[in-house]
Amino acid sequence: MTEHVTKPQPYKVEAVKSLREKFSGYSGYIFTDYRGLSVEQITSLRGVLRKLNAEYKVVKNNFAEIAFKELSQPDVASYLVGPTAIALSKDEASQVAKSILEFGKETSLRIRGGLVDGQVFNGKQMEEFSRLPSRADLIAQLMGTMNAPVQRLACAMSGVAGKLVRTLAAVADKKKSE
Repeated sequence: MTEHVTKPQPYKVEAVKSLREKFSGYSGYIFTDYRGLSVEQITSLRGVLRKLNAEYKVVKNNFAEIAFKELSQPDVASYLVGPTAIALSKDEASQVAKSILEFGKETSLRIRGGLVDGQVFNGKQMEEFSRLPSRADLIAQLMGTMNAPVQRLACAMSGVAGKLVRTLAAVADKKKSE
């Protein structure tokens, strides 16, 4: 008896290849349930995410699952159920998640989970992740911390010099009055 082998249709192979190529350019993937959103709302969300160097793509779950497997990403099949759209982030996935959560306050948009730098997060964890400061904020905090000792030294040094100048000025005023 011969084994029956199914050959996928070319358009399906092409669709998976297209998704794989699209996904390979990103490091953060946030899985959302977009049920109940109007076209205008999705367009508005895409505009917000575009400013964060991110993209919002409605996907076919089977194709997305295959594309993630081909990219050797962790299993995210549990988040690819029902109507799914994925926010694709290149840089600041926490800021993208924050924007989606803000958008979800006014709409029916919900985060199911995420895949950020090879780590899988559920919806609650993505909410916590969104509260993290951005990379720019962290760098500013680090620079402030590194700069503080130098600023204190400069203030101390200028304080001593300022005190010396005021003392000399007081002595000069006293000699003028004598």
